[in-house]
Amino acid sequence: MALTITMGIQKGGCGKSTTTGILSYLLKEDGYRVLAIDMDSQGNLTELLSEQPSNEFIERSVLEALQQNDIKPYIVPISENLDLVPANNFLATLPRWIYTGKTYLGESIQYNGNPSLILDSALDQVRDKYDYIIIDTPPSLSEQTTNALCASEYVVVLFESSNWCYSALPNFMDSVDSANRFGNRDTKVVGILRTLNDARRSDAKAFNEMVAEDYPNHVFKTVITRKAPVGRLSLYGFNQNSELKQALELYRSFYKELIDRVEGK
Repeated sequence: MALTITMGIQKGGCGKSTTTGILSYLLKEDGYRVLAIDMDSQGNLTELLSEQPSNEFIERSVLEALQQNDIKPYIVPISENLDLVPANNFLATLPRWIYTGKTYLGESIQYNGNPSLILDSALDQVRDKYDYIIIDTPPSLSEQTTNALCASEYVVVLFESSNWCYSALPNFMDSVDSANRFGNRDTKVVGILRTLNDARRSDAKAFNEMVAEDYPNHVFKTVITRKAPVGRLSLYGFNQNSELKQALELYRSFYKELIDRVEGK
């Protein structure tokens, strides 16, 4: 059965989509069967992995998979061992559908279950087909985020070294605790990844040290620094990218730490 890992923090610009895409890529390169799920209506993970505009997947996305409670028809093969359930901006209508039964297409599809367990239920249909399910989330607490958390055994918290991200950490840790109490997956934080670090700034160094002091049992040793090849990954993707080795360099260390933690090595 697949292990499910969500990437999250209740703040934007922390590298969630990039990290989700890179982790999915590294896992599949190691021979794991991976399903990446985009739960962010911005569709950045979708565009990173598919190399297509997210609007190409209108009516063929995770939103329809949840509304139909049938995820299999909405799985998009990306490469050997890597599949994607895409998202687009209509995913923002998920709460309206949950509470009114009205879809963005004007259809009526009533949902009467727990609104935080819709994704968890849908994933039960495919957990035995994959080794890992990796979920990207939006930069806010929402039905999309709570569904991702409640569907996951593990959560990687993304921390970008700034005051606003530092203040967002306790709230997100509380959200994970709530998923642990009300979900069925014994959801827990597997680690805090300090990312998008600017090594030239003393305040960034200070925030990274503060997080390590506040959460000594959670921080990964790896700190991801800002690098141009990582920033250009959304432009060049994973195929025929001459900078790919440089982009993945630091993430390989994080990847090894993560695997050690979730597989108990």
